[in-house]
Amino acid sequence: MPHTNFFTTSEVIDQGQVKDLRLDAVTYGPGGQLQRTVMNDQSAPLPFGFLRRRIAEIERQKVEEYLSGLRDLLEQYTLPTAGKVQDFMSRATATGPDAGGLFEMTGQNVVFAGDTFSLWVNPRTRHAQRVQVSTVFQGDPVTLTATFKTLASGLNHVAYAEVTVPAKQLSVQVHNFDYNRNN
Repeated sequence: MPHTNFFTTSEVIDQGQVKDLRLDAVTYGPGGQLQRTVMNDQSAPLPFGFLRRRIAEIERQKVEEYLSGLRDLLEQYTLPTAGKVQDFMSRATATGPDAGGLFEMTGQNVVFAGDTFSLWVNPRTRHAQRVQVSTVFQGDPVTLTATFKTLASGLNHVAYAEVTVPAKQLSVQVHNFDYNRNN
């Protein structure tokens, strides 16, 4: 059974400053689950002094859990299950084509109650080109955007995504690259 490998960089921007830059190698396992291996993690250095360092470690752990939740949220919208796609398609409103020839499909309550999900599709290839989502994560309004790239093999994947949490002045930017398929 073939599986796909790729690399992803995640950049955490907090109040306009890069706080973390991480490179992961990602593989789709046999059950379709994403398996990540950290290749490089350039976190901001921790302060000196036992108490200040311990407080910073606890704060970093909280941020790490929050960011992991944001990544999971992103994946729910960009790697949906077949059932979610079918539900969305049956209830979405379609408009288009726009100036670029893309059709837009928009729906609400796609993954969570109150969310808005818009998908732009190339009608010729039927590949997703862009996604925009407005939702709430842990009580904070969140905006998610993603752009897709189609490889020569026909594989369509998220090339770039950004999750923005204005209330926390936080954004996470994800770049996926070097896709290859192994048999």
